[in-house]
Amino acid sequence: MVPLSERKLVEVCYTPGQYHLYKENFDIVVVIDVLRATSAITSALHHGVEKIIPVSSVEEARAYQSQGYIAAAERDGQVVEGFPFGNSPYAFMDPALKGKTVVLTTTNGTKAIQYASDRPTVVIGCLNNLDALCKWLIEQHRNTLILASGWKDKVNLEDTICGGAIADILLDSRKFRADEDSTVAAKFIYRSAKEHLWSFLRSSSHRRRLVKLNIQKDVKYCLTLNTVDTIPILENGYLVKLQPVEAE
Repeated sequence: MVPLSERKLVEVCYTPGQYHLYKENFDIVVVIDVLRATSAITSALHHGVEKIIPVSSVEEARAYQSQGYIAAAERDGQVVEGFPFGNSPYAFMDPALKGKTVVLTTTNGTKAIQYASDRPTVVIGCLNNLDALCKWLIEQHRNTLILASGWKDKVNLEDTICGGAIADILLDSRKFRADEDSTVAAKFIYRSAKEHLWSFLRSSSHRRRLVKLNIQKDVKYCLTLNTVDTIPILENGYLVKLQPVEAE
């Protein structure tokens, strides 16, 4: 067990709008946007997309598209007109995208990535890569901030639960400590939800938005734990697959 004085910090920040209150103390930022950006990014790299360029605005994505890049754009849960796809994880499983670079903009997730890009290390988390990500974070043993994308700078339940899950696993390793009530709250929300995640999230605001768009398949995918071991990492403006991820 690591002595308390030598444990690294892990904290949960609920929205990008609160990021400035946390960022200075952290070497690693984990960006999460469970429904659906970070789940889609992880799926893309797991299924062979070589690089993803995250951009904040639709205009930036269109500019890349005009240069011949494959570009994807989502706003309010829907594909933006003029783009071939948005942020469905299944869209990025297309074999035609293997080895390609894709430009991506989303309502919340890519904005959070841009916020975090001032930190030394930025990685992408979701429920799909939970165990692999936590194993890597524990091995790094560095001050770690979990940045939830939320919904338009408001707290959302699925990101809070995912952030709480990551924090709980890191704290349980006895190599990390938490000082902020935001982390304590997220941890206990996750513990309350983990045995019946679907039921707990049935009333979440963003799940309701997506269900209205008839994309329940995406929701089910994004809320399934540990389907992949891929960890996306931001390098020189590109999201790429972290190599190597050590086996158990």
